[in-house]
Amino acid sequence: MNRSFALLTALALLGGCQAFSPSAPDGTPPVEEASPAAASEPKVYASFDKETLFALLTAELAGQRNRFDIALGNYVQQANATQDAGVAERGFRIAEYLGAEQAALDTALIWAKNAPDNLDAQRAAAVQLARAGRYDESMHYMESVLLRQGNTHFDFLALSAAETDPDTRAGLLQSFDRLLDKHPDNGQLLFGKALLLQQDERSEEALELLETQASKLDEVAPLLLRARLLQQLERGEEAMPLLEQGLERHPQDKRLRLTYARLLVQQDRLDDAKGEFTTLLQQHPDDDDLRFSLALVCLEAEAWREAIVYLEELVERGSHVDAAHYNLARAYEAIDEPESALIEYALVGPSNDFLPAQARQTDLLLAKQRGAEASTRLRKAREAQPDYAIQLYLIESEALAKQDRPDAAWDLIGQALEQYPDDLNLLYTRAMLAEKRDDLSQLEQDLRFILEREPDNALALNALGYTLADRTTRYAEAKELIEQAYRINPDDPAILDSLGWVNYRLGNLEVAERLLRQALQRLPDHEVAAHLGEVLWARGKQREARKVWAGALKEQPDSTILRSTLLRLTGSETL
Repeated sequence: MNRSFALLTALALLGGCQAFSPSAPDGTPPVEEASPAAASEPKVYASFDKETLFALLTAELAGQRNRFDIALGNYVQQANATQDAGVAERGFRIAEYLGAEQAALDTALIWAKNAPDNLDAQRAAAVQLARAGRYDESMHYMESVLLRQGNTHFDFLALSAAETDPDTRAGLLQSFDRLLDKHPDNGQLLFGKALLLQQDERSEEALELLETQASKLDEVAPLLLRARLLQQLERGEEAMPLLEQGLERHPQDKRLRLTYARLLVQQDRLDDAKGEFTTLLQQHPDDDDLRFSLALVCLEAEAWREAIVYLEELVERGSHVDAAHYNLARAYEAIDEPESALIEYALVGPSNDFLPAQARQTDLLLAKQRGAEASTRLRKAREAQPDYAIQLYLIESEALAKQDRPDAAWDLIGQALEQYPDDLNLLYTRAMLAEKRDDLSQLEQDLRFILEREPDNALALNALGYTLADRTTRYAEAKELIEQAYRINPDDPAILDSLGWVNYRLGNLEVAERLLRQALQRLPDHEVAAHLGEVLWARGKQREARKVWAGALKEQPDSTILRSTLLRLTGSETL
């Protein structure tokens, strides 16, 4: 804890030790008045016996010494023992500060019970009961606040039900309807009901409620909910004028403008989005999340130099530093300053952007024939960040493979497996490299090892099954493996491709064509196109086969698998 206990004292609205002064001769605690006049009068509390006073003084001293556990324990104990509203409130404030949920609930209920006219006490009990999932009891306290026209936090009550079961939400919705029968014009009740309807996936009803009661729901939160519901219902274009009208009425509201700016990004109105984020940053110059969002919008709009300005500001301010360096590198690449990009990639520390930065840095260096430097940088990165060592080996291996250096990639993975002999990702990578080297024995050995450890590894099942179908005559075994992968992941187009190909090998041409059409529709890939074209050719549909191959060649003219398929079936690598 960095904050001092004095802050707790201020928040608690109690005066520390002086709060424990005697009051009425009979020892009965007085009821606090909820009026402004009463607030200016000195508070008077019940007299306490020696044991209670000692426990409370001990709690205060413990708090001053950062022993909040003792302070809270004593206050909860004495709140239960004395049923004093002031002690219970003090305990509640400390519990809230510490995030002690059960203690906060217990003391809030004691406070509310012994201060029935205190709106803060009734509201605290309602909120804590809602957090505990005791919604019916919470509504009782909420209505007590509502009857005196206080801020009821019905929205919190509805939001707290988001993770509950449907029966609980249905019961809470009935409670809202009962209160709406009594208070049909209460905007918070209407908003809370709309939230519950949305959580129950009844978006149309929620939107209708908000629109028909719009005059009673002119605040920002209901307006934002309407916009979100319109987007969910794929009516985002209707949300734009709604948000624009809201901004006219609430031009300084951050949430409203941020929602509008994000919607502009979704609609690819990047220049307009830049303007809105710029306005937000001017209104909130210390908000580095906004500064970072504006930088990303500039990158998306290809306003590279403008993005660089904001990203450099983030680095100077020590905020989003790793992400800023990574995106600075992207911007420098875009304006053809690769050396500056390499500097920025190297500055990205352990974070979500660390591995992408290492991968891009490696690609840049290899493209410039600086392979030795790339290897040196990755070796140093593995030494500095051993938790990332395996991923860094994989990055380097993939980059070498892309540079058509399979032997170097093979040696590197061998080196990695000496350190991490049982790592499944390294073994899978070696298996794929082994296939390129026609070492099917090594491929099968590695994939079988993976499947011993993870029998439901769809990636390994499919890789082994496809290789057996494509490179051997073990078709029945291949089909069994691929079908097992398909049962695990039926939506994977790569598995569909394998399943189509093995059926082709087995002579099931109609089934093969159907599966490969599905695969190509989901994954417009040159290898899938080569397979589908071959099946069509075998079925006498040569014209359609040529059309499929032509489309794939247009997208990937250097595809070796397409060229070899054409040469084998038509006698020419061109159409």
